[in-house]
Amino acid sequence: MTVDKQQIIEDWFRRVWIEQDMDAIDEMFRPDSTAEGVLPGFGVGPEDFREMATMYLALVEDPIVCVEKVMVDGDWAAALWTMSIMNPVSGERITGFGQLFVRFEGAIMVEAYNNFDLVAFFEKLGFLPEQTMAMCLTGQKVA
Repeated sequence: MTVDKQQIIEDWFRRVWIEQDMDAIDEMFRPDSTAEGVLPGFGVGPEDFREMATMYLALVEDPIVCVEKVMVDGDWAAALWTMSIMNPVSGERITGFGQLFVRFEGAIMVEAYNNFDLVAFFEKLGFLPEQTMAMCLTGQKVA
């Protein structure tokens, strides 16, 4: 039986990020699975991922995720995706862009590499000053 990796990725984003079904993490990851890039500098397992996702979702409203492109090669799949949320303070809809590179064993994700532009996203939420990246590139400290 062929595993539809694109469908698993789409189910992951729908269940975890839209429906906020944290049980999906245990169903779609093994206990020893790791996700790199979620937090800079270290990988997280399912328990840490659940905690991080819960904290992130508490900051936003009405998340909408769209898996834009998926490329599958053997046990690996790569996806480009967008997340749009409602800023609970301003009422403005904000969109961020991410990438996911994941290795499967059957229908289970066992190794994942993530990239999401958190600087721009937190800037749009008002947690960082506008033009944070440009400020950093000039050597200024973000206060």
